[in-house]
Amino acid sequence: MTMPIRSDAQATSPRLTAISGALKAWLIGQALPFWATAGRDVASGAFHETLLPDTTPDRLAIQRTRVQARQIYVYAHAQHLGWFAEGGALALAAFDRLMDTAREAGKGGFAHLLAPDFRPVDTRRDSYDHAFMVLAFAWCWRATGEARVRQALDDVLAFIASDLTLPDGSLREDDRNSLPRRQNPHMHMVEAMLALAETGVRQDGIARADRLLGVVLKHFLDQRTALLGEFFDADLRLATGHAGQIVEPGHMAEWVWLLHKRAGLAAVHHLVPDIGELSGKLLANALATADPRTGLLIDEASRDGSALRSMRRLWPQTELAKAWIAQARAGVPGAADKAAAALEHLFETYIRPAPAGAWIDQVDADGHLISNRLPGSSFYHVFVAILEADAAANTAPQA
Repeated sequence: MTMPIRSDAQATSPRLTAISGALKAWLIGQALPFWATAGRDVASGAFHETLLPDTTPDRLAIQRTRVQARQIYVYAHAQHLGWFAEGGALALAAFDRLMDTAREAGKGGFAHLLAPDFRPVDTRRDSYDHAFMVLAFAWCWRATGEARVRQALDDVLAFIASDLTLPDGSLREDDRNSLPRRQNPHMHMVEAMLALAETGVRQDGIARADRLLGVVLKHFLDQRTALLGEFFDADLRLATGHAGQIVEPGHMAEWVWLLHKRAGLAAVHHLVPDIGELSGKLLANALATADPRTGLLIDEASRDGSALRSMRRLWPQTELAKAWIAQARAGVPGAADKAAAALEHLFETYIRPAPAGAWIDQVDADGHLISNRLPGSSFYHVFVAILEADAAANTAPQA
């Protein structure tokens, strides 16, 4: 039984330090102020779903409640880090708006979609959404200490347990038992439960995360090949047909980061005897269909190793950077420079060409712009990647 060898001296490199510093300066100086103004409706306190190319809000866009939760998380965590002094206040204003509009009396949980005027238009209670409610409320409580946020967190955890969790510990897709079932809500719920431990709001966060991680390891991830399935039937068998063949390189990279994150909080031997081995396989699978010139990850591949969707969205690139950072902090030689390369491509392809403080969301196989809209949902991915890069770059080597 082995664990990755921790070597803080290998957690960074001059190249990683340089790009992490540039991205942190952009985040604090441009991105956080931009989304706090152009990306937010001052009157209501809510964040905009998406901005048009001229950086004005798309006022006809349907609002996803998960986007509100993601932005609450970003600004609450940013205040906690001392990166944005008004972050807690902005997070709290968006929290109050979400509570007033998306939580219907007597139903519990939060609606899935809201109209542009924030009336619920899809009242499904979606597990993916609720994972982000947990993440957001945990950090909002950590940043503000507000009792109403803590109560909302306890309420949403109770709702997840009573209405979205099955006896085997897996998550229903939503409160209507929609199909197919996905691994993605489970992944983000593991992340959210670990946030309970990180923020100190609940002592049972790791135990909650491990119950879900056990489901993932048993049903979704082939530990021999480290191929991660995406879509499953009602009994958590791999979906038939095309859906069952889909793997997402970005999600496999994300699990590398998440497994290392879990291992950094407490021993995980009972679930994963060798995180180093499993992480290496996951990362290799994520990279198998990457662009050979830039290393950018494609959106979807097949279990047979062929490309299915060759566009390159922003978020898989942030997850690749996080995966390499996690490998570097675990002592994998050369990983710090791989992380730096991923961040450099992120900056040059998606951030530098965009309006100040924003990003490009999608490019095609040749690097050409596909969509010029500016989605607020991506801020969560970008923020966490920069957070992880900064932590690695500022890790002091052990004597």
